[in-house]
Amino acid sequence: MGLAEQTWSRRKFITTAAGAGTIIVLNPSIGWAFDRNDPKVAAIVAKTMGIDAHNHIDVPLNTAELPGPKIDLLGEMKKSGLSAITTAFAVDYQKLKNPGEAYERFINGLTATDKVLEDNNMKRALNLTDLKTAKKSNVPTVIQSVEGGHFLEGKIERLEVAYNRGLRHLTLLHDNDASVPLGDVFTNPAQFGGLTSFGADVIKECNRLGILIDLSHGTNDMVNAALKITTKPVLVSHTGLDTQLGQNENMAKMMKPRLISKEQAKIVASAGGVIGVWTHLAENPLEYAHNIKAMVNVVGIDHVCIGTDTKLTPAYRSPNDSGRPGGQGPQQGGNSAISKEGPKPDVQKSPGGDKNKGRMGGGTNQAWADQKEGFYYTVVDALLKTGFTEGEIAKIGGDNYCRVFDAATKGK
Repeated sequence: MGLAEQTWSRRKFITTAAGAGTIIVLNPSIGWAFDRNDPKVAAIVAKTMGIDAHNHIDVPLNTAELPGPKIDLLGEMKKSGLSAITTAFAVDYQKLKNPGEAYERFINGLTATDKVLEDNNMKRALNLTDLKTAKKSNVPTVIQSVEGGHFLEGKIERLEVAYNRGLRHLTLLHDNDASVPLGDVFTNPAQFGGLTSFGADVIKECNRLGILIDLSHGTNDMVNAALKITTKPVLVSHTGLDTQLGQNENMAKMMKPRLISKEQAKIVASAGGVIGVWTHLAENPLEYAHNIKAMVNVVGIDHVCIGTDTKLTPAYRSPNDSGRPGGQGPQQGGNSAISKEGPKPDVQKSPGGDKNKGRMGGGTNQAWADQKEGFYYTVVDALLKTGFTEGEIAKIGGDNYCRVFDAATKGK
């Protein structure tokens, strides 16, 4: 039976694992439970490259707060079962007022991440060989990213500085326009015709240096213009289909502008790109697997990956920042997010309360209520229950990301 034929209408039943009393719920709208009796899960996790294409390790971005608190990154990585994460921070959560401020925050973020990696005896992966070596050695690794090109401030030469500091994955846009804009953000009024001339120059320089381009947060016009410029495959690291809105109406309304249409997803895939599916609109792991399946049915198995937009480590709150409305801490580096669309939802208490614990930058290993196992173990289990084969899980889990990452960084 083909994957497309294994529809949910044929899976509306509940099975009890023999002798264990474990309830395995196969309808994503009902619920889910981890099947600890299935040896396939651990075997697939051990064998495949599990990569989260968009994760956050919160670090301080203000000079006075360096190096920041101790973080058990290695422990959380091992618990998750992931081989690697693309770790991102953003410098625009607090309004950028002065020239050079974005660049200072960016450099501070890299410096703070250096310390986290040193404390955990971990390294950044700079190319596919590094990823394979880390997997073979059973030592998790990270791919350095930044969310938004604000730090450039119109100075293209800063990309090479960033590259020399280990940056290998650049999300061109974020919530707020950079002082020298790169393109239109999908949650802000369009005003740049998609991609600016500076944005085009940044793409060309990323291609030259060996930095993977991430088009998340871009309008359709921005993405399409970027695809005409780039000579390497791209990524849209964290989104979902705009037809998969989930069961939480408030969350669905808030997230709809950040989702991709079937038509646009096909455009990205036809250019060789890969699209990451996030956890935000899934109430349980099985529903998340269903959202992945929906994307696969649109663009094909070779163009989908995992991109949670969650935090693997605890949130960091700057002692100098009052945080978001309601007294909750900010999402990144002590900076609260105010964009042209207004305040973003708090990452620790988004609409729906605890049901959205893992949404909007929440905990990766606590992405869903009552989750007992690490993230990748949980997702592999859900993908198996959804009908994916081991080979298909390997592609979604990390192989597809590795392909575009290798295309961007190979020989550099």
